[in-house]
Amino acid sequence: MGEADTAEGGAVGGPGVAGPAGVARPAAEGRWAVGEQILWRYRDNADRRQFHICRPMTVVRDTEELLAVWMAPGTPCIRPVLADGTPVHREPLSTRYTKPRRTTLDRWFGAGVLKLARPGDPWSVWLFWERGWQFKNWYVNLEEPRRRWAGGIDSEDHFLDICVYPDRRWEWRDEDEFAQAQRDGLISPAQAAEVRSAGRAAIAQITAWRSPFADGWENWRPDPAWGIPRLPEGWDRAPDRLLS
Repeated sequence: MGEADTAEGGAVGGPGVAGPAGVARPAAEGRWAVGEQILWRYRDNADRRQFHICRPMTVVRDTEELLAVWMAPGTPCIRPVLADGTPVHREPLSTRYTKPRRTTLDRWFGAGVLKLARPGDPWSVWLFWERGWQFKNWYVNLEEPRRRWAGGIDSEDHFLDICVYPDRRWEWRDEDEFAQAQRDGLISPAQAAEVRSAGRAAIAQITAWRSPFADGWENWRPDPAWGIPRLPEGWDRAPDRLLS
C-alpha cells in the first residue's frame, strides 16, 4: 500500500452480490452479516501500539474462506500525514518514514474499492474501477495476516505491493518504499525476506489465475441501498478481545 494510496472506484450480480435492497443476509455464527459495517485498520509501522489508517467498510461476504468488504466513495477515513499536515507521499523518500507524523480525518475519493481477504494470507486483494465502472486493476497489498475483533480487522502494511491488470499482466509496486522502510529499520532483513516470499506466492496464484482473480469479482456491484459508513468514536481503541 503506497503512501500515495488513493482510489478510483468498483453489474448487479457477480459472486458477491448483496441481497435485495435494504435486506441483509443473516450471518453465520461468529461472522458478520452482509451490509454490516466494520473497520479495516492498519497499525503504525514505527509504533505498533497505534493505528494510523482506519477505513469503515461494508461487509459483502464473510465466510470461513473469504472476507469481502466495500469502501464507498466519500467514506470518512483516518490516514497519516506529516506533523505539519503535509501529505506523506509529497515528502522525499529519504525522510518520508523518519519525520514526525500524526493522523488526520479525510474522505475516500474516486469510485470505491472492493477488498478481498482470505484468512491466513499475508496479503489482501483490492479491486479498482474507473468512473463508470470500467474495471481498472487488482492490487495485491502485502500485509500481516489480519486479526479479527468485534469491530473489524487489524493488520500491518508491508510496503511492497503487486498490481495486476485485466490482461493478466502483473508488476511489483512500491519497491522504492519497501527498500527505504528497510533502511529506516521499519522492516528487518528477515521480515523483508518473508514479505518478498509472500509476494512470490501471490504471483504464483496470479500466473495460475486462481481465486480470487478468476472469480468474476470485477463484475460485482454494491447494493444501492447501502449508505456511507460512519467513523465511530473510539476507532483507534485496542481490541478488547481478538477473535482470530
